[in-house]
Amino acid sequence: MVSSILLVTGAVVAWWAFKIINGLRTNIARAKSTGLPYHVVPVNPINNIAQIFAFIWVPLWKFLVPKKYWEDIAEVCEHNWQFKKRFAPFAKMGDNILIVTPFTLTMHTASPEIIADITSRREDFPKPLEHYAILSMFGRNIVTTEGALWRMHRKVTSPSFNEKNSALVFRDAIGQAQGMTDHWLRTQKDGSFQTVEHDTMSMALNIISYVGFGLRLVWPGQPLPVNADSKMARYASFEPPEGHSLTFAESIGGLLHHLLVLLLTPSIILNNHPSKMFKEAKIAKENYELYMKEFLQQKVKDVRRGDRDVGMDIMGSLVATSYQDKQDGNKAGIQLDDSEIIGNAFIMFLAGHETTANVMHFTMLELANNPAAQRRLQQDIDAILGRNTDPATWNYEEKVGAMQASMIGAVMNETLRVMPPVVEVPKKTPPTKEQTITIDGVRRALPPNTYLGLCVVACQRNPRAWPGRPSKITGAPDDLDDWVPERWFRPSIGGDEKQSSGEPETEDFGGYAGPDTSASMFRPVRGSFIPFSEGPRACLGRRLAIVEVLGAVAAIFQKYSIENAVEDWASDEEVARMNQSQKDALYRKAVKRSRDVIASSEARITLKLHNGARIPLRLVKRGEERFVNWYEE
Repeated sequence: MVSSILLVTGAVVAWWAFKIINGLRTNIARAKSTGLPYHVVPVNPINNIAQIFAFIWVPLWKFLVPKKYWEDIAEVCEHNWQFKKRFAPFAKMGDNILIVTPFTLTMHTASPEIIADITSRREDFPKPLEHYAILSMFGRNIVTTEGALWRMHRKVTSPSFNEKNSALVFRDAIGQAQGMTDHWLRTQKDGSFQTVEHDTMSMALNIISYVGFGLRLVWPGQPLPVNADSKMARYASFEPPEGHSLTFAESIGGLLHHLLVLLLTPSIILNNHPSKMFKEAKIAKENYELYMKEFLQQKVKDVRRGDRDVGMDIMGSLVATSYQDKQDGNKAGIQLDDSEIIGNAFIMFLAGHETTANVMHFTMLELANNPAAQRRLQQDIDAILGRNTDPATWNYEEKVGAMQASMIGAVMNETLRVMPPVVEVPKKTPPTKEQTITIDGVRRALPPNTYLGLCVVACQRNPRAWPGRPSKITGAPDDLDDWVPERWFRPSIGGDEKQSSGEPETEDFGGYAGPDTSASMFRPVRGSFIPFSEGPRACLGRRLAIVEVLGAVAAIFQKYSIENAVEDWASDEEVARMNQSQKDALYRKAVKRSRDVIASSEARITLKLHNGARIPLRLVKRGEERFVNWYEE
C-alpha cells in the first residue's frame, strides 16, 4: 500500500517537473523569438494566488537563485507594484518588460506608441476574458464579453451615454456636491471630518442611482425632490423597504466593500461560513440582487404600459431596447436577457460609482495639500461661473467646455494622471495567432496567448511623453510623480497624433466620441494618458465621469475651501495664537501625513486607500481659511 502511494506520488511529481521544465523551455524560446530582452520568474506574478503567497515564494526564489537573475525583475512581482514602483522598473529595464514563466508569457508596457497601437486594434488584441469572468456574477455584460457578443452589448448600452444624460449628470453632481458640503458642515467634529472617502462614495452612488435607474437618493436631512419618480421613492428611504434587511445604499455599499470576497469565494463557503465578513457579504449580495430584480420588473411594467420616458435612465433604456422589440413581435432586434440587463447594471455601478468617487476623494486631498492650486482653481471658478451665482443656474452647454479648459479641468486631469482608478489595462494576443507590433522602429512578433499589461500609472509618468520640471516636493530631477495640475498649461511636446502600425477600428460603436481633455490644454501623446483606457474598448461612461467631477468640484470650491485638519497637533485656540511661521510648520506636518497616507494606496480592483486609512480634512467658507489662503509649498 505504502509503495503504491509512493509510486503514484513520484509519478505525479515527475509529471509536474516535466511539465514545468518543458513549459519553461518552450516559453523561453517564444520570448527569444520576439528579439526582446526577457526575465525568467518561477511563477506567474499576476496570478491572484501567486500574489497572495508572494511573501513565501519571492524570498525563497531570491534565496535559491543568484541575485543577477532577480535583482531588477523582483519588484515587478510584488503586490501593487504598478502604483508603488510607478515608472521606476521601466526606467531600469526599458518601456517593455517581458516576463517568462513555465506556463505564461507576459509583457508589461509603458510605451505610448505600443499602447496606442494595441488599443486601436480591438480584434488583434482582445481582453483576457479569464481575468474578467468573476465580474459576470450577476450576468454577462459589456466588460466580460468579446467579439460579436461584446458588439451587441456595446450597441445596446451606448445610446444612454449621450450629451443629454451628460447634462443630467452635471446638474445632479452640482446638487449632490451641495448636499455633501451641507452634510460636512453639520457633522464636522472639532471643526474637521474624516469621512471624505465614504461621503464621495455616497455622492457618486446618489448620482449613478439617478442616471442609471431613475432613483433619487438624498443626504440625511434633505427632502426628496418634488420631481422624484413616485414608483421609486420607497427605495430612497433611510430605512429598508419591505422585504429587505438593508437599504439600497447599504446593499450597494456592502457589495462594493466585500466585492473581492464575493468575487473570489465559492458559493458553498460564502453561504455556510460563520464569520461576520462572509455573512455581511452574503446579505449585501442578496439584498442587491433583490433590488435589481425589483427595479427591472418596474422598468418592464413601464415599457409594457407604453411609458416613453423609461429610456431616460440607463436601466430603463436597456429594458426599452430589449423588451420593446419583444412586445412588437420583432425578433430581429438586438435584445439582452434579464440577467444581461442586471449584469450591465452591476458594471455601471462598479465603473460609475467607485472609480469616480476615488477621483473626487483624491482630488479633495490633493487640493488641501496644494493650496496654490486650490486658489487658482477658485479664481477660474469665479471667472467662468461667478462667485455669487446660484450653481443650479449653471448651463451645461454654455459652461462645460470652458470649465474643462480651465484649472477645474486641469485638477481633474492631474488626479486621473497621478491616481488613476485602474493601474493596468489587461490585453492579450489571440490564443492561436501571433501579432506584430513596432517597438523602437523594429517590427516584432508577439507569440499567441501573450498577456499584455498596459501600465496606466507608468505610461502617465513616462518622461518621453510628459514634460517634467525639477520636483519642488522631493528634489527629484522631474515632477512626474507629483500632483501638479499646472502642467496641463505647459506646451505640448508631441500633439495627439494617431500612432498605430496596424489598421485601426472603423466601425462606429456609439457613445461619446470627443476628446477626454480640452484641445486648448496640454495634449498628451496618444497612448500616454489612458485613465479610461483608449480605443473602441475605452470606458463607455467616461464623459459622464468627466462632467460629474467638473460639476462637483466647481460647486464645492465656489463657496468653500478645503484644508488639512491639524487638531492632532494643536487646538483651534493654539492655532489662533500662532504666528505665520509656526502655522507654516504645523501645516507642513499635516501635508506630510496626507502624502504619506496617499502613497500607501493600493489597487484592489480600483486604486484607493485601504485598511482603515483616513485623512482628516476641514471645510471652511472662503475668506475664513487659516492656512490655504497663504500657504506655499
